Formats: sequence, C-alpha cells, structure tokens
Amino acid sequence: MSPVLADVLQVTALIVALALVHRPLGDYMAAVYSSKKHLRVEKWIYRSVGANPDAEMRWPAYLRGVLIFSAVGVLFLFLLQRVQDKLPLSLGFQPISPDQAFNTAASFVSNTNWQSYSGEVAMSHVTQTAGLAVQNFVSAAVGIAVAVALVRGFARSRTGDLGNFWADLVRGTVRILIPLSVISAVILVACGAIQNFGDIHHITTLTGEKQAISPGAVASQEAIKDLGTNGGGYFNANSSHPFENPNGLSNLLEIFLLLVIPFSLPRTFAKLTGAIKQGYSIVAAMGLIWFAGVVAVTWLEFAHPGTASQLAGGAMEGKEQRFGEGASSLFSVSTTMTSTGSVNSFHDSFSGLSGGVLLLGMMLGEIAPGGVGSGLYGMLVMAIIAVFIAGLMVGRTPEYLGKKIGTREIKLAACYILITPALVLIGTALAIALPDGKEAMTNIGAHGFSEVLYAYTSASNNNGSAFAGFGANTPYFNTTLGLCMLLGRFLPMVFVLALAGSLAEQKPVPETAGTLRTEKPLFTGLLVGTILIVTGLTFFPALALGPLAEGLSS
Repeated sequence: MSPVLADVLQVTALIVALALVHRPLGDYMAAVYSSKKHLRVEKWIYRSVGANPDAEMRWPAYLRGVLIFSAVGVLFLFLLQRVQDKLPLSLGFQPISPDQAFNTAASFVSNTNWQSYSGEVAMSHVTQTAGLAVQNFVSAAVGIAVAVALVRGFARSRTGDLGNFWADLVRGTVRILIPLSVISAVILVACGAIQNFGDIHHITTLTGEKQAISPGAVASQEAIKDLGTNGGGYFNANSSHPFENPNGLSNLLEIFLLLVIPFSLPRTFAKLTGAIKQGYSIVAAMGLIWFAGVVAVTWLEFAHPGTASQLAGGAMEGKEQRFGEGASSLFSVSTTMTSTGSVNSFHDSFSGLSGGVLLLGMMLGEIAPGGVGSGLYGMLVMAIIAVFIAGLMVGRTPEYLGKKIGTREIKLAACYILITPALVLIGTALAIALPDGKEAMTNIGAHGFSEVLYAYTSASNNNGSAFAGFGANTPYFNTTLGLCMLLGRFLPMVFVLALAGSLAEQKPVPETAGTLRTEKPLFTGLLVGTILIVTGLTFFPALALGPLAEGLSS
C-alpha cells in the first residue's frame, strides 16, 4: 500500500469515527448539563466544598467561581512542585525552581500544558498524578462549563442566570471526562502504553552505555491529556515516545481523542438551544478549516521542499519512522487546532510553510474544532461577529438564535478577539527586542523569528506545543509565557461570561423574512470567511516575517 493511500484511509477512518460519535456523545453531554439530579459522589463533593449545586448564578458569580477555583489550583500546583522531594515516590528528584514551578502551574491550570522541563527527569510520581493529571481533568471541565454557560445565554431569556459553576465543573469531570478517560486508558494499555508507579530502571545498552528508564502512570495521563485537549506528556518526547504512543493504532486513537469532544460539543449546543441545524452549521465550519489544514500540511510535507529533503527523498527530519509524514501531519494539525500541546513529531522540523499553517491554526483562535469548551465558545463569538458583519451589509439589526446583537454584545465580542493578538504580538516583539529572546533562539533569520512567534502564540492561545529549537527555560520566558497563559485563558472567559449574561437577559426576537438564516451553507461560508479575515489577517505581517519568508526562500 502506498503511503498516500494509507494516509487517505487513515483520515477517512478518523472522519467516520468522529461522525459516528458526534450525535450520541453530544446528546449525552447535553443531558449531563441539563439534568436536575445529582449523583451520590457529586453530593459528597458539593458538601466538601460547601457549594449549593442548585443555586443559579449570574455571570459575575459564575466568573468568581472560575477564577477562585483556578487560583487555588495554581497555588496548590506551585507548592506541590516546590516540596516534591519531601513527598513519597519522589524518585530522588529535587524541587522545581520557583520560576519554572510558576510556569508549569499556570500552564496546567490554564489547559495549556506548555512544558519547559523533561517530565521523566524532573517530576515525581505524586507531582505527575496528584498535580498535573488532576489539572488535566479540572481545567478541561472549566472550559466546558464556560461554554455551557454561553449556550445557556442563548437558550434562556429575561433572566441573568447561567447555571451553577460548581455543578457544571463536577458533572463535566465525574460524568464525562473520568468515564471516557478510564475507557481510553484501558485501550492504551492494551496497545502497549505503560501504567505503574515503579522506580527508575538503570540498564546497560548494547554499546556499554548506562541508561535510566523512567516508569509512571502514563496511560491514564495520556488518555486525559488528549481527551481534555491538554497536551502535557509524561515524557519529554511526548507522543513520539513508545511508552506514550506504542504503535499506529494508539496514534490514531490519540488523534481521535483530541477531536472527539470539541467536534461533539456543537451537537450539545444544538440540543440545549433546540436549534439542531445551527449545530450542523457550526460543526461544518469547524470541519472545513480543520480538513483544509490537514490537506495543506500533508501536501507540503509530501512535497518535501528544500535541498536536504529532496536528497533524502522525504521530509522525515524530526518525524517518527513509525508514523511517517502523513500521520505526523494529521497529528500536528489536530493538536494545533485543538489547543493541545501533544505532538508525535517536532514541529520545529516541519517545512517553513507547513510551520506557518500550524501557526495559523493557533492564531485563528483554535476553533476548528478548538479546545474542549474553548473551541465552541470561540466559534460562537465568531458567529456573532459574522452576523454583525452581515447585518451591516444589508442595513439590518443583526440577530443570532433569536437574540439581538447590539452595541454591548459586539463590544464584548470585539474585546474577546483582540486579547490573544495583543498578547502574541506584544510578547513576541519584546522577546525579539531583548537579549533574552535572541539568546533563546537556536536558529537565526526567519526560522529563529518563527520560534519566538510560535512560543507566544502557543502560550497565549493555551496550546502548549513548541518549536523545539527555542530554549524557553529561563526566568524571563518562564515568567512572561506563564503570564500569557493565564491572561490568554481567563481574560477571554470574562468577556464570554459577560456576553452570556447579556444574551440571557434579552427577550427572544421573532424571526421575520429579513432574518439571516444562520443554519444554511451560505452562513457557514460567511463564518469561515469572517474567521480568516478578522483573525487571520491580524497576524499576516508576523507570518510574513517568519514562516512565509522561510518557505519562499527554501
């Protein structure tokens, strides 16, 4: 079988699998968040934190819950890393330095999972499981909760109530993420991923060299790192490590896990609002952008531009021989478009134009399909922008799902889409201007600029992947990238929840002959165009200085 045919069959199998679970999983998640009953374990959790799960919250109270919970998570994870040498199962590892501990705490709580360390030689079993893995669950649940709050804003009228944050957080964790992760972890173990709490093994290789092999609860963390679009690997090599990603079957499963919840949430949105066709419109826009990215990166990598790649017969530098160019391209596009830092190849080694496509996937806001929760609420904000632009074209007050998009709503949406570009461009500019940025680049010219741009794009969009040639483990980068992660995660949530509250207070607007039909293919095209123009063109000058310049000169 030719590599091209194998890759086509792999993408086809993935799309079919996602299509099969889209409806049942989306319906199930809608039932979870609309249920009035509480499980026994959920009641115990509510009592332990002193929360009343039946109390409705307006958006300021909902936001306070998000911020307080996340702040406690940052503090706990920071302290855990600082005292890990005094805890059981420390494996002899020393405490993490303050700047790196802050960076890692901010990273995992913000669902970014940027790693400026090698997990197998830095993090103890307790830190990995009680700290990092726990945040993989709850940070993902926070994202879904905020998305559900925005959906309730569309579904409800004449009330500012958006549900209860603590109930949404617990239900998302207990009823969705944990069961799916358990099933996925069992399958990964069957594929060959490891799962234990053993000591480090010291062996002698065939050449007489000494090597340390680290064990760990890898399969369980691998499952939630992908399912929750987190991305933080147990090992530095991430999903190119055979203990995390043993074979082609596990590789395809991990890509499926990256995409399954983000691609199913539009169905949840449709069920909760009663606008089923609207859900298909949203998922179609997500799918079009994702598929275009897969085709572009795969074609560019198979074309293997550049003298070295042509002499080698393929662009295999930085890629796993087990997976090849096609599976590596599919994985890379899926991670950069889902706010997942998980990688099975090194993006730094992709061709200049391929790296540009991966950067663009993050710069669009990671909404195709995006992270768990964040992809849906990002796409809904872009839908509001799209109907506003359409309203300007025809001179009519824009409406979406029976809600008027007035001055307040469009200001909140505009603030949402301006946050990330500001963080990325200002952070990159400062890094390039200061000596720390220049010293961190292992390459000069356009590729060196791309490394810095990628780092701040990844951090500000809560992705977590990196161009491996960038040395970010310094006090300056640990601090500034950590701040970008926190601001890039929680500032947009402020505007999303304020928008949800504004929409929930409105009364429904009856549909008329002049209402824009947002369930039609025409709107899907308008939505995709709006995304590319409004967000994509913002970064075009930066892309021209980095990946475009590199790609055109190769």
